[in-house]
Amino acid sequence: MKVLLLQDVYNLGLAGEVKTVADGYGRNYLLPRGLAVLATPSAVKRAERIKQAAIEKRAREKADIEALAQLLAGMTLTFNVRTGEKGKLYGSITSAQIADAIGKRLGSTFDKRKIALREPIREIGTYSVPVRLSAEAAPVVTVIVQQEGIAAAAANVVAPAGPSAQEDAPAAKASEPDR
Repeated sequence: MKVLLLQDVYNLGLAGEVKTVADGYGRNYLLPRGLAVLATPSAVKRAERIKQAAIEKRAREKADIEALAQLLAGMTLTFNVRTGEKGKLYGSITSAQIADAIGKRLGSTFDKRKIALREPIREIGTYSVPVRLSAEAAPVVTVIVQQEGIAAAAANVVAPAGPSAQEDAPAAKASEPDR
């Protein structure tokens, strides 16, 4: 069966190409999903327009992916988590949590399947996690996992500009004689 591809089909061809496929594949998969039409003489005349539209669509998608890759390349995500005494997490940081954090930063949803995390993160530290956007674009996101109490304490510590009343009070008590 000869079909004209309306969309790019993985391991078959690009949009606008005429391909010969098995009858069952064409009848049961390509035609019902709108991926192809029968290669009639009128459909073959449309092939050039379909090719042009597909080329333009691929160019737009590539530009979008490259722009997203630039945004993700410098991104740093920080997770404050509860840990045990030896720095082991109670639970783990998964690709779904990383995707949610990226989605919040970008203001849209982000597919967790694009996060190339081999196994969940279970210890405190800094990790480089690749994000697979396409075959050519795989930016690396930095993920920092830190202990919950230490992170909050570090955020609250501010270098004092001068002596404060709290710092002077213990010194005053120490200089007073005990009664």
